[in-house]
Amino acid sequence: MRIAESELIINGDGSVFHIHIRPEQLADNVILVGDPGRVEMFRPLLDSIEAEGASREFVWITGRSGGKRFTVLSTGIGTDNIDIVMTELDALANVDFSTREVRPEHRTLNILRIGTCGAIQPEIPLGSFIFSHISIGCDGLLNWYEGRDSIALLDFEEAFKKHVHWDRHLPDPYFVRASDKLIRKFEDCTVKGMTISASGFYGPQGRVVRQGLAMPDMLADFESFEYGGYKITNFEMEGSALAGMAARLGHNAGTVCCAIAHRYLKDANTDYKPRVNELVRLALERLSD
Repeated sequence: MRIAESELIINGDGSVFHIHIRPEQLADNVILVGDPGRVEMFRPLLDSIEAEGASREFVWITGRSGGKRFTVLSTGIGTDNIDIVMTELDALANVDFSTREVRPEHRTLNILRIGTCGAIQPEIPLGSFIFSHISIGCDGLLNWYEGRDSIALLDFEEAFKKHVHWDRHLPDPYFVRASDKLIRKFEDCTVKGMTISASGFYGPQGRVVRQGLAMPDMLADFESFEYGGYKITNFEMEGSALAGMAARLGHNAGTVCCAIAHRYLKDANTDYKPRVNELVRLALERLSD
């Protein structure tokens, strides 16, 4: 079936609408970062660079490291941007841009998101690398797509909503597991995480500045939730949409974050960039194996 011009916009140069990448410029191994400036951290670590570009918050380079081809792409903040990025990455991989039809053979991407987060368990030190084995979508994005329940951990959802007294005005949360392939690559060097993907930085993560919260006890409830051998370890803002859309579209995906704030200890590290640089090097090393 042909995909209409209004549904998938292809630019005049043959690149996809928002991220401005052409199909031949996309590597099978994709690293996502939120901050456009963080893409530059990868440049000196790549053996060669074959293509690069920028449009709005979407900055990217494609090159090689350790014999493997990588695309590094910034997404900006939030699951709404992940919806754009994941849809367009999948289109680049699995839609023939000349005919606007889905290719008969599926191409699977390996997609790792690197970011920062806030830890909520007392035993997790600042600076820890947390790999989200399970992502909890409090953003509602996946609920817009068919087949949501087929990739969600429904028993986790029900236990969570009951434990935290989930407010009826909020979208149903969804729990999605990361790719086992990526979990195995990082399980010996990261904290095993179950991560909240929040729809905002302040209220949705339990921060109070001038407005109160719909669920005043949410931080304590999140910290005390335990199910299936997992505790909630941290907050971030993109991983659930990445894990959910990748699972539905047939890609391997996961999120690993450096804890730069500690909500339980009320502490934060503003000089976190050296530690994030270590995470960047670790990611390239593990994905190059």
